[in-house]
Amino acid sequence: MGQATYDDVNLILKLYEIRREEKMRAARSWFGANFKVKTMEDWAKLCPMGSEANAFARQVISYWDMTASFITSGVLNPELFFHSNRELLMVWVRVQPILEEWRKAYGDPGYLRNLEKVAGMYADHLGAHVYESYAARLRA
Repeated sequence: MGQATYDDVNLILKLYEIRREEKMRAARSWFGANFKVKTMEDWAKLCPMGSEANAFARQVISYWDMTASFITSGVLNPELFFHSNRELLMVWVRVQPILEEWRKAYGDPGYLRNLEKVAGMYADHLGAHVYESYAARLRA
């Protein structure tokens, strides 16, 4: 992708505004503090269907997958995005351990494919050492 544009900047600012919304802030805070599942069993215990925890997890995960789709579809400049949106990587590191189980359970091999692809691009942007150091801290 070429040079970032004012449209890229405006989209990033809009995405930031959405992150500041009260319910989204609460969901993001909960996710960062609590979502460290390793299996579907962990997921079911932490986020039972109909619970606030389930709603928070789905809100955060779907937000970042949607945001990633802007990059994978060519609508948003990845380089500009990578300067200020490391939270996407935190979400990726937290969902990665159960992603294949989710895909099988939901019968959807493409589930969170945008998040997965952009997280890989982001890791390349940071460099392997920085990414692995960051990811190790988040898995603990």
